[in-house]
Amino acid sequence: MKTRANLILIGFVFFLQGCSYYSFSGVSIPAHLNTIAIPLAEDQSVGPLTLLDESLTELMIERFVQQTRLTLVEDETEADLLLTAQITRYTNAPTSVTGQERAQYNRVTISVAAQYMNQVDDDALQRTFSGFDDYDALEGGLEAEESAALAALENIADDLFTAATSNW
Repeated sequence: MKTRANLILIGFVFFLQGCSYYSFSGVSIPAHLNTIAIPLAEDQSVGPLTLLDESLTELMIERFVQQTRLTLVEDETEADLLLTAQITRYTNAPTSVTGQERAQYNRVTISVAAQYMNQVDDDALQRTFSGFDDYDALEGGLEAEESAALAALENIADDLFTAATSNW
């Protein structure tokens, strides 16, 4: 009886190994896709902060390479998957005003247009993602704005990763 249970367990493990979309992490990437290219995001916004493009690119690479079995490649033509992103909008607007009519809290909102292309199956998905974060405008200054922008980009990278790995 114990041998039979072990055989069933081994068979089940091999069955799961053969499932092309199965993953314990919830990530759904077909088994025949092994590489991804993530070029530097384009910053088309008129926001005052620099390096948003580099920060977003690093966050996307972190998620797609560290949380999946995909290998990062530089040559876009050699990649099974291609992920491109453009920062299309950056706003920094007050959300709360003091009695002296000064902004107490501001909200940084960032919008990103993303394209996730399966170059093996010739399939493409496009979507716009937005993220925001609030900060204390009176106490934090530029450093707080930068921190809020990074938090907004992290939210966008998380949403993009979730959407792409669940075939948005």
